[in-house]
Amino acid sequence: MTAIRLIAGLGNIGPEYEHTRHNAGFWFVDALARQAGAWPSRESKFHGDVAKASLHGAQCWLLKPGTFMNRSGRAVAALANFYRIAPAEILIVHDELDLLPGQSKMKLGGGHAGHNGLKDIQAALGSPMFWRLRLGIGHPRTLNLDQAVHDFVLHPPRREELQLIETELQRSMAIIPDCLAGRMEAAMLKLHTRPREPRPQHEGDQPGPAASR
Repeated sequence: MTAIRLIAGLGNIGPEYEHTRHNAGFWFVDALARQAGAWPSRESKFHGDVAKASLHGAQCWLLKPGTFMNRSGRAVAALANFYRIAPAEILIVHDELDLLPGQSKMKLGGGHAGHNGLKDIQAALGSPMFWRLRLGIGHPRTLNLDQAVHDFVLHPPRREELQLIETELQRSMAIIPDCLAGRMEAAMLKLHTRPREPRPQHEGDQPGPAASR
């Protein structure tokens, strides 16, 4: 399969948004940049912060759009068109309401599910067939919060949610070597295969094989 050449994290610019749930994509790209020692800098022709990074023996572009979320496609399309990067060679990392904090999933193509960043990227590229890494932030309903969605995503996660998001962000970074090598099926398998939770022991249980009978 085609290797990933561009990793773009979505978020809103400005210090007031830096720690909000909607900026989970920015957090991911920042973590990759630290790993690569290649901090993105502003490139006006690409409408965002850009770095060429060497990761796991491969070269790729890191991008943080310098526009607001609903104009993310302007930056992604500008860089992709300039370097002739096909949609299938792009990985967009974004926050996902339909996944709980501590969860993540990856897929190729699909709709935008009301995510304004994805909607604009799809329109700018003229195709939905780019890869998406979806970092779960939860939904106010599933988290028992009396909060509108637009207000929820523009606020920082609660402490326990942030810990789960940060742990999952680090776990999801482990698939990047496969993505850069074009091993997308292996990357998805690794991401979607979660370690089994240990079975809680109860009084009277015996350790070892006898306890599992």
